[in-house]
Amino acid sequence: MLPTSPRLRAVVLAAASVSLVGAVLPAPVPLGIGDPLFPHLGNPGYDVLSYDIGFTYSGDNTKPLDAVTTIEARATAPLEHLNLDFAHGTVKSVDMDGARAEFARTGEDLVVTPESSVREGARTVITVRHTSNPVGDTSDGGWVRTTDGLALAAQADAAHRVFPCNDHPSDKALFTFRVTAPKDRTVVANGLPSAAPRQIKGRKGAQDTVSWTYRSGHPMATELAQVSIGRSAVPRRTGPHGLPVRDVVPAADAQRLEPWLRKTPAHLKWMEDRVGRYPFETYGVLVADANTGFELETQTLSLFERSLFTAGGYPEWYVDSIMVHELAHHWFGNSVSPRSWSDLWLNEGHATWYEALYAAKQRPLEARMKAAYSSSDAWRQEGGAPAAPKPSEPGQKISIFRPVVYDGSALVLYALRQEIGESAFDRIERRWVQTHRDSVATTADFVELASDVAGRDLSGFFQEWLYGQRTPPMPGHPDWRSAAPRGSGNPR
Repeated sequence: MLPTSPRLRAVVLAAASVSLVGAVLPAPVPLGIGDPLFPHLGNPGYDVLSYDIGFTYSGDNTKPLDAVTTIEARATAPLEHLNLDFAHGTVKSVDMDGARAEFARTGEDLVVTPESSVREGARTVITVRHTSNPVGDTSDGGWVRTTDGLALAAQADAAHRVFPCNDHPSDKALFTFRVTAPKDRTVVANGLPSAAPRQIKGRKGAQDTVSWTYRSGHPMATELAQVSIGRSAVPRRTGPHGLPVRDVVPAADAQRLEPWLRKTPAHLKWMEDRVGRYPFETYGVLVADANTGFELETQTLSLFERSLFTAGGYPEWYVDSIMVHELAHHWFGNSVSPRSWSDLWLNEGHATWYEALYAAKQRPLEARMKAAYSSSDAWRQEGGAPAAPKPSEPGQKISIFRPVVYDGSALVLYALRQEIGESAFDRIERRWVQTHRDSVATTADFVELASDVAGRDLSGFFQEWLYGQRTPPMPGHPDWRSAAPRGSGNPR
């Protein structure tokens, strides 16, 4: 995500399986996997293998969509209950392995009780019939209502406002979307079509509809889900190595936006020259006619506000660099996802780094990093260190997209390159996305890989740069100073 200002929680509850004849099961309670920043996000006890999600859109984006979400999961512990993160919708029924299951709502969890417990290692299929509501408070994310339909913005914790899921990036899965919409709307979702659009004749007095099916070719975090429904044009072109590139834009703006859209193949090549092959089956730009306040790296189809391209006032190089920022996330954040939200600096720091490199001719990299260094101590005081973000106050919704995870974390990468040299740094970048492709990784994994490539232990270096309250001296620039935070003494 790249805010032009910043921005779901819900899938399967693990309870210790101690069975006594006649024992009463404990009351359903919300669970979480204990993420330091989102302690109630995600659920222990299972690993989601795939989602199959169906939406029926009436053409009115002020009405709930009828939906069916089918989740295939593998139990990693014995389960008496299964918690599905879900909010902002009505649950009609739940089946487990073909049999009707009891369910209860508690907090933002949907707690499912099967007829018999699920043993560790067993696969189970949960089908939830529900609604998905685009109306109400959208400040926490989920559906974005556009002038002609809907799009998704689920980062960081909003996918469960759209469909039941295990809403944490550490549990990636394959996705299939099946969307039925009026015939005058176009639907595009993550991945590629797995079947041709199927026209459905409406019953007497009802409108004709079209059913669209898309399937991801690679595992995906819930926060990266994307479904676009609208009166859209879908211009197509070819990227490096024959990569299919398809964009989704308001049909009325297709010609106006084309000068921006045609830049994508060159952006792809620029990134591939630095970190290796693009990691997914397709890419494209989704331009939504909505005021979101951010751009978002939804997998294979990055979400952008229409105004970024049409409002004017932004230099061309700046818009280019924002497009590269979201593209860079497809290596850093999408293909290699964070194990916990405290690892977010790996996503945003890298995307900001490549954004800054791309724009270096217009805004010299060293000048940008020096400016970031001057603000770094203040950013750390406000939001915590790059790999140790401050949690929210009790009862307050957290915004983890603070300056310290953008330029403050790109500054860490600049310091690393200064410390070990450009050649070793470039090898780290390529090895990182190759080693952890289609998986999740941690800050500790990055430190270990960097140390291996550099041929020396860098744990002390990273300890200071990633966890220190104050910004360490910049290698090669002993004259750089960071302005002192309020009440902390002299500048350094």
